[in-house]
Amino acid sequence: MRDVLAEWRPVVDRALEELLPREIDEDYLAEWFGPASYCHDPDAIQRALSDPIWDLLDRGGKRWRAVVCLLLLDGFGADPEDHLLYACIPELLHNGTIIVDDVEDGAEMRRGEPALHHRFGQDVALNAGNAMYFLPLKVINANPGDLDAETQLAAYDMLIYELNRTHLGQGMDIYWHRNREATVEEAEYLEMCACKTGCLGRIVARLAAILTDQPDEVEREVAAYAEEMSIAFQIGDDILDVENSLEQAGEFGKAFGNDIREGKRTLMVIHALDSVEQREADRLVSILHAEENSREEVLEAIEILQTAGSIEYARERALTFAESARGHLANVPLEEERADQLASFTAFVIERDA
Repeated sequence: MRDVLAEWRPVVDRALEELLPREIDEDYLAEWFGPASYCHDPDAIQRALSDPIWDLLDRGGKRWRAVVCLLLLDGFGADPEDHLLYACIPELLHNGTIIVDDVEDGAEMRRGEPALHHRFGQDVALNAGNAMYFLPLKVINANPGDLDAETQLAAYDMLIYELNRTHLGQGMDIYWHRNREATVEEAEYLEMCACKTGCLGRIVARLAAILTDQPDEVEREVAAYAEEMSIAFQIGDDILDVENSLEQAGEFGKAFGNDIREGKRTLMVIHALDSVEQREADRLVSILHAEENSREEVLEAIEILQTAGSIEYARERALTFAESARGHLANVPLEEERADQLASFTAFVIERDA
């Protein structure tokens, strides 16, 4: 999978540069946003949109959502090169949510550097993140693939539905980690993942199905594949945060114990709160909702998760979702090599090390 991602990432980045060039000029603004009513300021848009967005994009990110979309398109018999701008839609949306999430969570770091609101200011960061929610709509409006009106409308309807659900998931996540008394069941956590992370995955899959005019039942199957793979990804991401913190136990940096210091109700936390003695559960909640945490407190919280067997429990749940995702692929008429690559993504999202 790393080879596939390495092959496609520069292709995706070139397409992203068509949607949002590194250098903004009047011709781009007129083409994508229409002629100015009075006068555009390309320099302001350069500094407030292009610079911060490319600052984030250039830090890394595997572009796996765009690549999965391209693999699905290819597997359905379409030419991925003809749909590159459409494959950029979930990538823009994903990075837009990152920028806004970091402001909402008060995050210090992102991909090894200061979060965008620290580097560019909260106002610039929020505006840039929100712009990344709307740029994808410009792709459908520009219609680079000469879609018929019915297909364009289907793509619009799908994006509106999935993006609304994305914000439901983020709302649940914010409420839970800001409210000490919140009681979260595993099913509620999984619904949050299905919305917050899963809807971006569903956009990837449903877009490929819509663009290639797949039957409704095929669209449902690939959407279920992407949603369950995304849930596995989110659980794996939570586990990775804990494991990285253990590896960095001697270095109390800004990225150390992020989820614990932000009070996140991860699947591991939910499992531990249901599994340990009340005294330990109360202590875990106390650490999660403290204004600040020491290195020792973060490690104490991780020890509670380890003692409860919550890390392994979460890993097993992630593996179960990955297996179920592969099962949905089996019901989809995809070219064999692409089907195998898409199936292997379900393992990659859990086993990755960053």
